[in-house]
Amino acid sequence: MSDTYIVSMEWVKDQIAKENVGEQVRLIDCRFVLGQPEIGKQDYRKEHLPGAFHFDLDQDLASSVQTHGGRHPLPDLEKFAELLGETGIDDTLTVVAYDDQGGMMASRLWWMLHYLGHPKVYVMDGGFSQWKGNGYPVTRELPAPVKKRTFRIRLQRDAVVPMEEVKAKLGKAGTVLIDSREEKRYLGIEEPIDRVAGHIPGAVNYFWKESLNPEGFWKTVDEQKKRFQDLNPADEVIVYCGSGVSACPNILALKQAGFPNVRLYAGSWSDWITYPENPVANGKEQ
Repeated sequence: MSDTYIVSMEWVKDQIAKENVGEQVRLIDCRFVLGQPEIGKQDYRKEHLPGAFHFDLDQDLASSVQTHGGRHPLPDLEKFAELLGETGIDDTLTVVAYDDQGGMMASRLWWMLHYLGHPKVYVMDGGFSQWKGNGYPVTRELPAPVKKRTFRIRLQRDAVVPMEEVKAKLGKAGTVLIDSREEKRYLGIEEPIDRVAGHIPGAVNYFWKESLNPEGFWKTVDEQKKRFQDLNPADEVIVYCGSGVSACPNILALKQAGFPNVRLYAGSWSDWITYPENPVANGKEQ
């Protein structure tokens, strides 16, 4: 593979054909529909890529909601590492995540594994529907139990930004804050999920779905560079969204575009608004 975080469906199909899925490659089905939490698991049970395990956003890639921390707080990392080990994932294994939500859920897993220090993780270009539409193999057969391995956490602490640090850096030179939600939510015109509308003051809006082309595949490296051409790669870039999920495809896109210092405000907007003293902005930034 080239120096990228994206692998093609053809590459994945080739790994399945070569029977590399299992010993060398682990496929993780991350399908999940926000607001309909059972759909992803149901769809997985109906059919999935051969050898793929399923990780659930609510149950595996997040923990329960508390007073602070947002709608999808990061899970207990020791428990998550235990899940990875039970799925046979350790330092030697390459992980490929896919979903059917434009890469949003798969990117959350991609980011979490990088956060835990596992660099051999990729997102499959295109989702399950494109895969099936190409006539590539699917199955309803669940993968056989695998030998448990030990996943060692090498936490990349700088990958996450706590709320207090975000607040302290508002308006500071050398730091850019990116809001990954769609424009109506960023502007405060519409807020279908959270109880307060608007955005964090000073944030610029890059809707995460702009990471993809009209066909639903990831834009090329050059296209991502053009998309972020108004940003300075030397700056620290802090990315947030509604709950720390759809920010992850933007982080992946920024990394593809060559931005070295990209961090996630994991609690995101749904955490920010749990602090009544935090400022809120509406409309476009001047």
